Amino acid sequence: MTDFAARRHTMVDTQIRPSDVTKFPIIDAMLKISRENFVPDTFREVAYVGDLIDLGGGRCLLEPRTLAKMLDALNISNDEMVLDIGPAYGYSTAVAARMAQFVVGVEEDEALAAEAQSNLAEAEIDNAIIHVGPLHQGAAEHGPYDVIMIQGGVECVPDELIEQLKEHGRIACLFVEGNLGTVKIGRKTGGKVSWRHAFNASAPVLPGFAAECAFSL
Repeated sequence: MTDFAARRHTMVDTQIRPSDVTKFPIIDAMLKISRENFVPDTFREVAYVGDLIDLGGGRCLLEPRTLAKMLDALNISNDEMVLDIGPAYGYSTAVAARMAQFVVGVEEDEALAAEAQSNLAEAEIDNAIIHVGPLHQGAAEHGPYDVIMIQGGVECVPDELIEQLKEHGRIACLFVEGNLGTVKIGRKTGGKVSWRHAFNASAPVLPGFAAECAFSL
């Protein structure tokens, strides 16, 4: 029988800590949340590998390192509201929920959203919900948000998402240009977002986030 707890510790010790992620809330969350329960059954055995898991249709589960470094750069506190775009089976929402006051995950496929909500319930995460709707539209009715994070590549960020970010709020996006990907952290000031480079990563571009979407800087 697979010892997933040991694999979680190995993931943290070989992928997370060596990436200069040392904040206790992130380490604790990644040790406590059972990643193997947030992937399709066929992927359970590879849930802790150091690569992204391709779910098809332009969807993926980001590398553990990428998610951890994104969370590290966002520095979520326990009084903040978080919008998590495209968490698929709910893993990133569950991890963020251990740091934030409340997390709203957005999934556009009703069956996938239901699975994610069920996974959160089984993990006894009671400060997060999965909202059903187009990824690029976010979930304005639950906002505004202190933090927005997007679980996949983007070529642009729709204005309607930026509008859901509070003044001085932070947003993490993995911008894709050709074969290159760069995670940038944005901060909203005066209604506009200014971006800074955080680290390099890669992921397929999420549906609704290709170059033709309404762009906001």
